[in-house]
Amino acid sequence: MSAVISCQHLTHYYGKHKIYEDLSFEVPQGRILGLLGKNGTGKTTTINILSGYLKPRSGQCRIFDQDIQTMDPALRRQIGLLIEGHVQYQFMNIEQIERFYAQFYPGQWRREAYYELMAKLKVAPHQMISRMSCGQRSQVALGLILAQNPELLVLDDFSIGLDPGYRRLFVDYLREFVKAENKTVFLTSHIIQDMERLVDDCIIMDYGSILTQQPLQQLLDTVHRFTARVPEGYDLQLSDPELYHPSVLRGKLELHSFLPLEAVQQHLQQAGVPCTDLQMESLNLEDAFIGLTGKY
Repeated sequence: MSAVISCQHLTHYYGKHKIYEDLSFEVPQGRILGLLGKNGTGKTTTINILSGYLKPRSGQCRIFDQDIQTMDPALRRQIGLLIEGHVQYQFMNIEQIERFYAQFYPGQWRREAYYELMAKLKVAPHQMISRMSCGQRSQVALGLILAQNPELLVLDDFSIGLDPGYRRLFVDYLREFVKAENKTVFLTSHIIQDMERLVDDCIIMDYGSILTQQPLQQLLDTVHRFTARVPEGYDLQLSDPELYHPSVLRGKLELHSFLPLEAVQQHLQQAGVPCTDLQMESLNLEDAFIGLTGKY
């Protein structure tokens, strides 16, 4: 599959503060990729680079095989962008804002996609945007992006403000829409349960680098939590790049790793850790994320 997004060797600073260095990734056509990271790891910075609003200190971002900084405006219409905050013209109602946006996309506007989502969310056609909740306004913005019918959707914190029922509804609706239309999606969200239901591929970022990028199911099949018993009061001194965030609490050792059980046991033995009853547990995406990036 060809890469719709190709970012190579991105480096960016705010003043002297390094966000990340030599960051590279690709998003193939027809895939939904989720970017996960703690606050301050560069998720919104990456969204701003992908949208062309921010020029990285070095490196290149190409979308549809064109540099985003010099992209043909006609091709830029094929990018649907949702930024955190969902800014809208709040003096309009549901119908007015749809007619307003339609004028910018002659020949590709699909109003039925917008009104289908509004109907699912039970939003009245004449409802004023100023009287909507944050979650409802976010769905208006997303409905307008779907009506735009872009080949690439870039969504920053797309489910902000939605209650659990509407989040589930929209995640399922978006996945069906994207797969039926063979769209490509790059998205972030602080609600990792939504990501697990939606994405095909996953990037987990730490401060300054990518920890892992792989298909979601492959990630969940290969990363595990490991627990074992150690002597009470044992002072753990363990530094191993393949054993993530080892800790001991009340005689219980906990760590995360992509290694199989036998390999983890061997690493612990080589490090001289006096542990017994080593166990391996499967994880959901949220637990995998916390295990790889740390709780704090």
